[in-house]
Order: sequence, then structure tokens, then C-alpha cells
Amino acid sequence: MLKTPVSERRMRILEWLKDPVAHFPPQRHGDLVEDGVTVAAVAERLAVPRSVAATDLRILAAIGLLRMKRIRRRTYYRRDDLRITEVARLFEKGW
Repeated sequence: MLKTPVSERRMRILEWLKDPVAHFPPQRHGDLVEDGVTVAAVAERLAVPRSVAATDLRILAAIGLLRMKRIRRRTYYRRDDLRITEVARLFEKGW
């Protein structure tokens, strides 16, 4: 089990994905809002290796905060705002 599934870096990713058009450049394939962003785009924005960004995105997807979509050979990640709201409510209630 991970000690901190949502670290400061992962919180930044979630924040950027609220408005991906403002934080990421246009992509060759896939719409930033509808499909999400690639690992490469997140890695570049964070200035970290792709493997680090991929781990962060996989963790966020595994706990249900991001949705994944495959287009061609790439995986695109976008926020699951409904799930994020549910999780926030659980914490507000003292889960």
C-alpha cells in the first residue's frame, strides 16, 4: 500500500487536467478535453522522466481519479470529476 497516493506532484497533475487546454500544447491525436493528455505531455510539463510521469498517472488512474483512453499506441489521461467529487465528499464526512 502506498503511503501517499496523492502527492503534491500528483495534485498538480490533477489541477492541470481541470483545464488541459490552458496547461498543455495541442496534440497530434486526441482532443485535450475529450481524450486527455499523454504521459509525454505530463512529463514535459513536470520536467521529469516519462517513467515518473507514467507512474503518477497510473496511480491516479488506479485510485479512480483519472480515466484512461487508448488512441493508436498512446494512452491518454483525463480527470474523472464525478469520482473526484465522491472521494472529496467521503473525506468531508470523516471517512
